[in-house]
Amino acid sequence: MTQQHDRELDVRGAKCPEPIIKARQALQQLGVGQILRVLATDPGSVNDFKGWAKAAKNLELVGQEQIPGEDGKSVYVHLVRRTV
Repeated sequence: MTQQHDRELDVRGAKCPEPIIKARQALQQLGVGQILRVLATDPGSVNDFKGWAKAAKNLELVGQEQIPGEDGKSVYVHLVRRTV
């Protein structure tokens, strides 16, 4: 996934609910239409971000993918666009 993004947030090593909390804080600092790229290692973040996108009124989940990390463990990439 080579989607352009305006800011990147690295929350690798953080467990639920920390990735969502930090992403929410970072997203509030972006302008409408800007995209936040979040890097997480918690597999639960995939469903957490999907649920957050369904419940929230100010964002859109643009994409998600799983990529290999430097240590051989999976990294989950979430792209979130601020809509309001």
